[in-house]
Order: sequence, then structure tokens, then C-alpha cells
Amino acid sequence: MSNSNPWKFIRSREIYDNPWIRVDEDHVINPGGGISLYGKIHFKNQAVGIVPLDREGNTWLVGQYRYVPDAYFWEIPMGGSPRSEDLLETARRELKEETGLLASKLTQVMRLHTSNSVTDEEGYVFLAEDLTEGETEFEETEAITVRKLPFREAVRMVLNGEITDAISAAALLKLACTIYPPGS
Repeated sequence: MSNSNPWKFIRSREIYDNPWIRVDEDHVINPGGGISLYGKIHFKNQAVGIVPLDREGNTWLVGQYRYVPDAYFWEIPMGGSPRSEDLLETARRELKEETGLLASKLTQVMRLHTSNSVTDEEGYVFLAEDLTEGETEFEETEAITVRKLPFREAVRMVLNGEITDAISAAALLKLACTIYPPGS
């Protein structure tokens, strides 16, 4: 099995562009030798998620109605990081905006690709500790409910299908395995 790229690029054309994403249609030769069209969604920002965790074992989730899937979701605090911005700065900003929390300690715990068959979006997750509570600073596009709950309850919500956002689910499960390793 080879790790080299079996896809051959022929040409590309831009289909759509806005401040957040660009959609391209690529003509390629696929691994089987046929010519294919491949749609690509390029994200101009990187996703940054934050799992706040206090000394008592609580975390914070944010609830909001998401326009595209037309449904309400519980998620970890997160937002977009312009590629020119330091990921830690984004994590600090998004945590403050969405929960009102300030963290003295931020540790990157994972990097992931959200849907690598159609998009180049990368996500980064930080654990936020040594927290101080303050006021939220929601953006105009946000109508957010903030919920403080035991970390184990947030993990249970993932396992029960109540949290389905990919970055949120991956982050909470990763930290659950780190904080409460299997077999412990």
C-alpha cells in the first residue's frame, strides 16, 4: 500500500466564494484511471474548539440553533480562527465571547479534519483550565444558551446522541479517555 497521491489534477474552476468558504470544482483522473469531477470546499478559517474544565469537574456547553441543518445543537464553545491569528488567541477570544470565561491555562489537546472527503477544514481543540467567570460577549449572529454541567454529563450527552457536532463529540471523548482512561 502506497501513501503517494493516486489522484491526478487536470483543472479547477471556482464555483462560489464568500468571506468564509470557497467552493471549487476540480477535474481529476481518479485512482482507477477515469476522469471525475470533484467538489472541494475550502475553509478560509480554522475551527477552534475549547473544553473548559473547572477544579470540580464541570464544563460548559453552548446551545444554539444552527441555520444550515435547521436544528438546535449543544456544542463546546468554538469559532473560526483567521489563518493570520494565533490559535491560542482565538481560543481565548471564543471562550470569553461564548461563555464569559477566562482561562489562565490553555493546552492544545487535538487536531482533526472535520470531513476530509469534501473539505480541507482543520479543527483544533484546547483544554481550558484555571477559569474565572465573567460576562459573555456574543456576536450579532449568535443567540446562545450557556450551560454549566458536570463533565461526565457532557460525555453522556455524546454517547446518547444529544451532542452530534463532530468537533464537540471528538473533543469530549478524547478528554474523557485522557481524564478517565479506559479500565480506570
